[in-house]
Amino acid sequence: MSETGVFQALGLQVNCEAVNMLSVDDARASMFETIARIDGLIAGSQGFLRSFVGMPTTLVVLPEYFLTSFPLGESIEAWQAKACIEIGGPEYEKLGEVAQKHGIYLSGNAYELDPHFTNLYFQTSFIIDPCGDVVLRYRRLVSMFAPTPHDVLDQYLDAYGEDSLFPVAETDIGRLACVASEEILYPELTRAHALRGAEIICHSSSEVGSPQDTPKNIAKRARAYENGVYVVSANSAGINQIPFPAQSTNHHSQVVNYLGAILGEAGSGESMCGNGEVDLNALRRSRRKAGMTNCLARQRLELFSRVYTGDPVYPANSLAGVETVERSHFQGTLQHTIHDLAERGII
Repeated sequence: MSETGVFQALGLQVNCEAVNMLSVDDARASMFETIARIDGLIAGSQGFLRSFVGMPTTLVVLPEYFLTSFPLGESIEAWQAKACIEIGGPEYEKLGEVAQKHGIYLSGNAYELDPHFTNLYFQTSFIIDPCGDVVLRYRRLVSMFAPTPHDVLDQYLDAYGEDSLFPVAETDIGRLACVASEEILYPELTRAHALRGAEIICHSSSEVGSPQDTPKNIAKRARAYENGVYVVSANSAGINQIPFPAQSTNHHSQVVNYLGAILGEAGSGESMCGNGEVDLNALRRSRRKAGMTNCLARQRLELFSRVYTGDPVYPANSLAGVETVERSHFQGTLQHTIHDLAERGII
């Protein structure tokens, strides 16, 4: 980052190579090939953007599950073997080398194993610093068909503590945090990170592309404005080797500033066009202004505490004590939740 607190951020839009149809060994090889290809794309993007905008690219965000795509009905056990990486494993080591080589903060999202929960996996957003070290690990909290810390909340808090739910990394380019994919649609998640000091939200996503406003595209701008944060969002440029149209996920990698303005956005295909200038000092000045636009400082959280601490909506700990997790569990839990909301007269 320059002495003025200004640097370039990039939501790098890249193809995702699905591993669903591969053997375990071939899936592992595919992951390393993906990392090597991303290394080259970062090098090319950095060189061009330095010439084009006149400053180094210091933060690069990669799409959701960029290494593997997502499970298509595979069991937890099968996906663990084929597509999940270990904390501190060789994939993280290679990604650390990429960050170190290019002198960047590198954020992405992957399926990850956890020694405390051997029958599960978590979808993890990470941030690696220019020394190659993982400085933040955020486990996705809202998911339709994947286990989350909320599903084993009591055990998870025993293992990792309260601070693990909404981690914020203090770095020399600002306070960084992550949300994953559709979590950008849930205002509370970004707000929780902002209330812990986050200034830049790294958003790894895999989302539909459309010339119309999409829910996630609207949400990126809303989350940025209402929290006074930058959002750096990376979408996949398509998912290859999977039985649906590859370009269904495409477009909309972008950098949104703290006023909700899109600074740069990618169109179709692999692209570095989702880049923009981050000005931390301007953000911090904005957060200190006693004006109507300071949504973060004007929060009256006590008004909402009774609503949020009342009867739950989606239940915590639904996987506690469950030995074998089936995909049907998540659909069944959601159906039960909807029935309960109807019984309570909420819907």
